[in-house]
Amino acid sequence: MNLRTGTAQYSTHGWMSPLLWVVAAASVTSHVATVVLHLPQGVGGAMMASSLTLFGLLHGASTYGWRGILFFLVVCLGVSNAFENLSIMTGFPFGWYHYSNAIGPKLFLVPLLIGPAYFGMGYLSWTLARTILSDEDTRLAGLLWFVTPVIASFIMVSWDLTIDPMMSTINGSWVWHNGGSYFGVPVSNFLGWYLTVYVFFQCFALFARRRFATYTKIPGYWATPLFAYTSIIMAPILGLLLGSEPATVLADPVGHPWQVQDIRSVAALVCLFTALPFWLLAVFKAGGIARDPQKSPLH
Repeated sequence: MNLRTGTAQYSTHGWMSPLLWVVAAASVTSHVATVVLHLPQGVGGAMMASSLTLFGLLHGASTYGWRGILFFLVVCLGVSNAFENLSIMTGFPFGWYHYSNAIGPKLFLVPLLIGPAYFGMGYLSWTLARTILSDEDTRLAGLLWFVTPVIASFIMVSWDLTIDPMMSTINGSWVWHNGGSYFGVPVSNFLGWYLTVYVFFQCFALFARRRFATYTKIPGYWATPLFAYTSIIMAPILGLLLGSEPATVLADPVGHPWQVQDIRSVAALVCLFTALPFWLLAVFKAGGIARDPQKSPLH
């Protein structure tokens, strides 16, 4: 972006666009391979987190510069790890739970893979929110400094609605001590998720609006994050179609049995009516931005 005029500049780095497509494809492939090949959670999680983290860093650097995207990374990792550890010790804000050893070594009480997953999905959610709000120049003008974190947080929670019952009840990656009404997951988890991601999104928004972005108009700028996000939609649907577990899982810690097929069906249904609409809206808006870039009424 031209720092004086606020207009986008076309990149001279011809390697960035194809590299983003490759990394986005790696993310999609890792999601699909985890479901189709029934990979261990640690392996599948590492593949997903590393590819999404690399994508977020590269795409984010072309948008906010390295200083900006590294600030996003640090605040995301710091806030998410602090709230996760706080909840494990006190029950706030998610509820009472603990992580098993299924997804690898931990930082304090939280697996190392959790932070990069927050960042990778957080950056995709942030970018989808920008697309929906037609925030092409990235400066968070007008009300966008507040509205973008609000929308991005809803997009993030829609993802958790599709994965938490499967990851906790079926895979046992974490355990809810008191169970919960949403297939073994308490409602407090999703409220806590919204609070956590909103805090780091809002922190970044306050940082970003105080400086001009370094937005570089690379080919596929809007298309690559939308492509990467397709894995979020595909995973629960493939899980429903290809799941191989027995009909009933073990009872949760409060003794309530849950049907695997019910969990997978609801995860796919929730995805189709939450994550997919966000993605479709972003696709339609991205097409409009590409044809006729105009400022949102919120600018």
